[in-house]
Amino acid sequence: MQIASAYIHIPFCQQICHYCDFVKFFYDDKAADDYLEALEKEMKGYVPGEKQKMKTIYVGGGTPTVLQTHQLQRLLEMIDTYFDVSVCEEYTFEANPGDLDQEKADLLAEYGVDRISLGVQTFDNQLLEDIGRVHREDDVYINIERLRRAGITNISIDLMYGLPNQSVELFEESVDKALSLELPHYSSYSLQIEPKTVFHQRYKRGELSKPPEDEEVEMYHLLQRKLREQGIYHYEISNFSMPGYESKHNLTYWDNAYYYGIGAGAHGYLPGKRTINIRPLPAYLKKANEDGKPVLHEEPVEVKEMMEEEMFLGLRKMEGVSKRRFLEKYDRVVDEVFDGAVAELAEKGLLSDENGYIRLTEKGKLFGNDVFSSFLLDS
Repeated sequence: MQIASAYIHIPFCQQICHYCDFVKFFYDDKAADDYLEALEKEMKGYVPGEKQKMKTIYVGGGTPTVLQTHQLQRLLEMIDTYFDVSVCEEYTFEANPGDLDQEKADLLAEYGVDRISLGVQTFDNQLLEDIGRVHREDDVYINIERLRRAGITNISIDLMYGLPNQSVELFEESVDKALSLELPHYSSYSLQIEPKTVFHQRYKRGELSKPPEDEEVEMYHLLQRKLREQGIYHYEISNFSMPGYESKHNLTYWDNAYYYGIGAGAHGYLPGKRTINIRPLPAYLKKANEDGKPVLHEEPVEVKEMMEEEMFLGLRKMEGVSKRRFLEKYDRVVDEVFDGAVAELAEKGLLSDENGYIRLTEKGKLFGNDVFSSFLLDS
């Protein structure tokens, strides 16, 4: 496998959301300038010569579009210097509603960005305030119109369910408003209360509670049904799209393929190893400026781990794990490698094994972690 994808992390935000555990810092003009300088040194470390041809580029955060216009242009020029954007099949930027004025939207389109992932989360203004978001419902409509005016129509939005004080009815209202936008892609995630977040502190003090589990399950099933009725098909546990609009970059992860991880705290997957970059901003800047290699940790990936990850990641896709592709990659038969686990899980109704693909059943989607643990190999 060749390295044909890159994830680039921009860690700055206007405000820190209460649930977020990604590497992020409050936006500061000088810090952003310093970060872009260090980021370029890291890019050059990976691509020291001519532009590298890429299949997908994904710029995430944080909030990449919180950068000032001249900083955003510098970032786009930098990416264009080291990666051949002209042959890229998908070039995505994350954005928050409210961050995109028309000048930024036009700038993204000018430099070849053809896909935007908008962090909407909910269309309910009170819930947006409760989870620490700064945008409001109207900002979503305004930003989508600006993107379409710039010529960017491949737009995805994120929705969250299982939020504190969120009823099934409130979630249904958000889903209906999202579908009214007639977008080609939707992602939806259940709230996870992660350590070192505002919500985690509140949860420990007994000040925060999520909806009951059966209501979360109802929200998930409601989401599946409503999107299916609109011709939006479910291609991964948390992702839905019109045919042909699946996230090619995220499929890189689920197909267990290689990608660069560039930026503070970014994770990468390179031949024979996974990498994790330094998270604290001052330490990242120092190391990147020294030698262009701000890696905190490298973990060797042996064939055993690769086969395990092939199952964990591949089973997230509704398509499932291709037994033929597994054989081609590892020269091993999947059923033999995992010693009857597939048949056992199929008997329990958690997996299906048909037409050369191993897939999660509807029951299996609700017990995914139990299924995945069955594919851990003994050392």
